Amino acid sequence: MFDDFVTLGRSGLRVSRYALGTFNFGGAQPWSLDATAAGRLIAQYRDLGGNFLDCANSYGGGEAETILGDYLAGEPGLRDRLVIATKFGSNVRDGDPNAGGGGRKSILQSVEASLRKLRTDRVDLLWMHILDPLTPMDETMRALDDLVRAGKVLHVGLSNIPAWKVAEAHWLAQWRNLVPVIGLQLQYSLMERNIEVEHVPLARAYGMGIAAWSPLKSGALSGRYRRGDASNHNAEGRGSFLARILDEKAERVLDVVLQVAERHGASPAQIALAWLQAQPWVATILLGANDADQLVENAAASRITLSAEDLAALDAAGPPALTYPADFARRATGSISGGTRINGIAPPTGGGSPSQSRR
Repeated sequence: MFDDFVTLGRSGLRVSRYALGTFNFGGAQPWSLDATAAGRLIAQYRDLGGNFLDCANSYGGGEAETILGDYLAGEPGLRDRLVIATKFGSNVRDGDPNAGGGGRKSILQSVEASLRKLRTDRVDLLWMHILDPLTPMDETMRALDDLVRAGKVLHVGLSNIPAWKVAEAHWLAQWRNLVPVIGLQLQYSLMERNIEVEHVPLARAYGMGIAAWSPLKSGALSGRYRRGDASNHNAEGRGSFLARILDEKAERVLDVVLQVAERHGASPAQIALAWLQAQPWVATILLGANDADQLVENAAASRITLSAEDLAALDAAGPPALTYPADFARRATGSISGGTRINGIAPPTGGGSPSQSRR
């Protein structure tokens, strides 16, 4: 089910369309998995054909990398068959201002610690986890380039970074012959589509693959939680997340998901995942299952093909809000095309500027 691979961005790195996220490995949260449970989840993911494991220096309070490293060490030869990703940026050492962010010192320290915990000599993909507004992007990109040249990191990507900073990183890499950004890890689901405004066009223009995290919006797209019934919202510590998510728009989206799920004889989660895999700009989808059974259920989404009618209904349920200047830019084709189709694209309804008059 997971043995369908894509090259990530403009690179030769082959990754599964579905990655296994390790956010819930270790730690002491209601959703945390111990090493034994995490090991079963990894084994099931491998049995399904997957090769892409995504981690971070901060997951599980720092335990996730150790759990993953111990698992890899227990099976000699497995490391080379898998794509291992981790992240830097989150400060995991209280009182030390240089233990987080995108500065050279922080990055080098974080990667060295990750390599020790993962028990490997290189990271296949290193993500910048969060924006550091205090450090010039030039310093961050040069440090990442040094790590690639040293063989400790093979590829780099950006996660949760504003589009304008992604563009800055891309052009710094282009102009100065630094390691390119091959991917963007971004929150994306039927209930969170704001990346379609800036990040998706940017990624398509610059050849970056998008890895979608929280594809089920903290479980809200599973169909188990509704706005009018909060009796189970605190299951697995989700209450605070669901309180923010389940607004009127989310309920409209979920209504359509349930309708499509009934037509396909599938679960709401499978339909939400099938919609994501139908988006041409999504390279890989990060799954965060609680157990092997849930992972198998989610994996079945890889076999679902949504019809044009299904996709149109889901798209219409919760489009992103186009604030200025995004909406102005959308209508620009109507101002420049003279009402004609160009490259197969017709001007949008209501396109053009009110200041323009037609003869």
